[in-house]
Amino acid sequence: MTEPVPHAVPRSVPWGAALIAVGVVQFTIAMVVVQSKYPGYSDVANYISDLGNTATSPWNAVFNVSIILLGLLAFVGVVLAWHGFPSGASRAVGLPLVLLASVAAILVGCFPENVNLPVHETVSLLVFAPGGVAMAVLAAGMRERTSWHWLRGPSAALGLVTLVSLAYYVPTQVNNTTWGPGLVERFIVVPILVWGLLAAVQLFRRSREPSLDPRLTA
Repeated sequence: MTEPVPHAVPRSVPWGAALIAVGVVQFTIAMVVVQSKYPGYSDVANYISDLGNTATSPWNAVFNVSIILLGLLAFVGVVLAWHGFPSGASRAVGLPLVLLASVAAILVGCFPENVNLPVHETVSLLVFAPGGVAMAVLAAGMRERTSWHWLRGPSAALGLVTLVSLAYYVPTQVNNTTWGPGLVERFIVVPILVWGLLAAVQLFRRSREPSLDPRLTA
C-alpha cells in the first residue's frame, strides 16, 4: 500500500497570516488611542464609527486610515493564506464573505458617518453580516481530522455572538430604540477581530506543520 505524501502549506500562507494579524492589532490600537483623544466618549453610548466622524473626533484621520488598512490587510492576507484554510464548501463560501467584509471595511473608512450616512450604514452592515456568517460557515469546515478542530467551537460561538447582536441591533436602529448602541456594536465587531487573530495563529501553526491530509491544503 502506497504511503501518503505530505502536503506542505504554500509559502504564502504565513505571510497572509501576518497581514491579517497586523491588520487586527493596528486597528485595535487605533481605536483605543483615538477614543482616548475623544472628549467624553462612551463605549456604551457612542458608536464605534463616531471615532471616524470628521466633525467631532479630534483624531478621526487615524481611525479612518486604520480601518482602511484593516480592510486592505485582511483582503490581501486572506488571498495569500487561502490554501491554509480547510478546503471544501465552507472555504468556498466563507472566505469570499470575509473578502466582502474586508472591502466594506475599506469603504467605511472612505465614507465616515457624517460625510455620507446612507453609504456608511450600508457598508457597515456589509462588514457585520458577512463577517458573522463567515465565522459560522468556516466553523463547519473545521472537522475533527484537521488541525483546525480546536478553533471550531470558538468560531461558531464568535459567529453566533456577532449574528445575535446584529439581529437585535438592526431593527432597533430602524426604530431608534437601541439600548447602548456602542456596546451592542462592540458585541458585533469584537468577535470578528478576535476570530481574525485566532485564525492568524492557526495559519501560522499550519505553515509550520506539513500535513498528510490534503483537505488542509487543497
